[in-house]
Amino acid sequence: MTKANTTIVAGASRVDAGLDWLQMLTGAGLILFMWCHMLLVSSVVISPKIMNAIAHFFEATYMAQVGGPLIFLTFLVHFFLAARKIPFRVENQNTIWKHAKMLKHRDTWLWVVQAVTAMIILILGAIHMWVVLTDLPITAAKSAARMQQFWWFIFYMILLPCVELHVSVGFYRIGVKWGFVKAEGRKGFKKFEMTLFTIFMVIGVITLIRFVTLG
Repeated sequence: MTKANTTIVAGASRVDAGLDWLQMLTGAGLILFMWCHMLLVSSVVISPKIMNAIAHFFEATYMAQVGGPLIFLTFLVHFFLAARKIPFRVENQNTIWKHAKMLKHRDTWLWVVQAVTAMIILILGAIHMWVVLTDLPITAAKSAARMQQFWWFIFYMILLPCVELHVSVGFYRIGVKWGFVKAEGRKGFKKFEMTLFTIFMVIGVITLIRFVTLG
């Protein structure tokens, strides 16, 4: 009986390890996508023609038509994998909150931030991708028209910091959890993570302002 139980636990552990590995890979892929996406969309700051040319290239090569749904699928897979460890019951959420306040541990709070932003991104991110992918081709004018509506502007002002927080915290936690960053290197890596967050937030805000003021 003991041997059978040990076998079951070992098998479950291997499955969990595999799911954790897949969660990390999908998360890393989404982080890379978001950084590239932000840089490409921010090309509108230089010139709307540059953004339109980039968008046209992705559509002419069918990278938008194929890549868009693939990114959306990766987004959903990553969420469901991560949701295994997110408490959805109120009593469990209260327990996590109490423990986080009691421990006063920065990395614990980072996990809380990541879990909260994940819930927001699931809803707002899905809406954003649906609106964009069902209204191809992507153009600077279409994006600007959307941003210049009050509620859409509020929508993106909420989505932007949530995405950048989730991405930067995820980048840090991947490095720590999978051993890419050692204990002695955490302090420097945290500073690097905050620098990345600040840079992409500034780029994002400038891009939003550019869309709002685009004629």
